[in-house]
Amino acid sequence: MAKLFFIDERPHNGLTFQKYFEDSEDYVASTNPETLDDESSKLYEFSKLNLQRTKRIIKTYNVSDEMAEIISGIKSEQIWMVLTEDWCGDSAQNLPFIAKIAGINPSIKLRILKRDENLDIIDQYLTNGKSRSIPKLVAFDADGNELFQWGPRPTLLQQKVDEWKTELSKDELSTKIHTLYAANKGMELEKEFRMLLSENTQ
Repeated sequence: MAKLFFIDERPHNGLTFQKYFEDSEDYVASTNPETLDDESSKLYEFSKLNLQRTKRIIKTYNVSDEMAEIISGIKSEQIWMVLTEDWCGDSAQNLPFIAKIAGINPSIKLRILKRDENLDIIDQYLTNGKSRSIPKLVAFDADGNELFQWGPRPTLLQQKVDEWKTELSKDELSTKIHTLYAANKGMELEKEFRMLLSENTQ
């Protein structure tokens, strides 16, 4: 049975990736960080940096032929709901790949919801039952039946993070994470999506 938020069409009315991207561009361009408090200024700087990461991926990433064949095999409508925020580094490193993959097939509607405006939804999809980690993707069929979940990171990267977080400072950990993302170029994400989608090509 479809969940209430799906019946209320909140995923359907979420942002397209293009709108999400444009809103982030507008926010970065129009905001004077000197007017922000310390926490808001920190998030602004993250958003600014993530915008550059997103632009780089959009410019350089091409969906592999194998991935394109699998995604094109989906015949029935799917809604991919992504909960995220533009200050999230993991989102900047993953969402542009997801958007390009979804964009190949018009049967897939990618819609983005801001996590902090939809806490009731993210609390239904906590990572390890306790963390509001993002990005979080939940895919549904047209009737609201859940097809699969993904996030917040590719499994291989998450394993590395689990190893590093007891050894490194927060800044060192962030540097290692984004260095690994840059080196991987979306390959692990594609690998995981190929496995997920091969079970949902209907």
